[in-house]
Amino acid sequence: MTPRERFLAATRCQPLDRPPIWLMRQAGRYLPEYRELKTKYDFLTMVQTPELATEVTLQPLKRFPLDAAIIFSDILVIPEALGQGYHFRETGGIGMDYALDAPDKITALNCEGITERLDYVRAALKMTRKELGDTQALLGFCGSPWTLATYMIEGGSSKDFSKIKRFALEEPQQFQTLMEKLAEACTEYLKLQIEAGVDAVQIFDSWGALCPHNCYQEWSLCWIEKIISALDPKIPVILYAKGMGHRATQLAATGASVLSLDWTVSIPEIRKKLDSKIALQGNLDPTVLTTSPEITRREAESVLSDGAGEPGHIFNLGHGMLPSAKIACVEALMDVVTQWNHD
Repeated sequence: MTPRERFLAATRCQPLDRPPIWLMRQAGRYLPEYRELKTKYDFLTMVQTPELATEVTLQPLKRFPLDAAIIFSDILVIPEALGQGYHFRETGGIGMDYALDAPDKITALNCEGITERLDYVRAALKMTRKELGDTQALLGFCGSPWTLATYMIEGGSSKDFSKIKRFALEEPQQFQTLMEKLAEACTEYLKLQIEAGVDAVQIFDSWGALCPHNCYQEWSLCWIEKIISALDPKIPVILYAKGMGHRATQLAATGASVLSLDWTVSIPEIRKKLDSKIALQGNLDPTVLTTSPEITRREAESVLSDGAGEPGHIFNLGHGMLPSAKIACVEALMDVVTQWNHD
């Protein structure tokens, strides 16, 4: 069985000798080859240059026996394609070129021709697919409409994200308009990625936990469900909602094929609440990879022996790879997972 076949079998909850493994944000600053490339090109240049995005995507696969590659990109390519650019602040965090603080700015967001403006992602996916061949799986992704809206309304990273919540509460019609545009853009973007050859896509609802408990369905999940319902049902959709494991039943109701879980929940406990046909992904704390190989082995074995290695499990982190992750720890993690046997 090839890594690609193993990954796809896991999304269909088929029994395997071991779970497939890939890591969220698996390319990046913890790799010396990435840091070397970063001395020549800034982040946006690497994202928007297909040859560079392909090179960065493949860097971790040249080091580690990963079963899948996730394309090197950013969730904020969608706002940029709609007309609201982004950058990285010198003080840290994300800055949008302007905030959506007036109705005319929302009206000006242009969905027409968005896939043409994101053609550099299509090109990077096709290059990466050619390099991978049929051996390893290729994943695409996007941010959820709610998560994208948080950055767009706030004007970038925020300490409390109070503007987006006030906006949703005080301006429901404008909020509806924005979310409709974002859902359309996300749908077209994921279709582009599927046409370019990805085996699965992941939707990141990174800021879903900002929603009041009685607003999560209306503000976020209904839009995710709308996106998933418009995609080819043969393509697995992984849904990651950080801090929302307690809403697993609602998350599963979106139609996602796989729920990606953070480290705050027990995979076996979540599994008991869900239909056996939905796969689970996760959920090692990324901080573990900043410690030591010995600790990494112990914690990885704990995730596996806890019952997470049942059919329909994809081993992953509970959030993105940290820049301070140690290569020796990643190597130890790979050893544990690739040598682990369910029997």
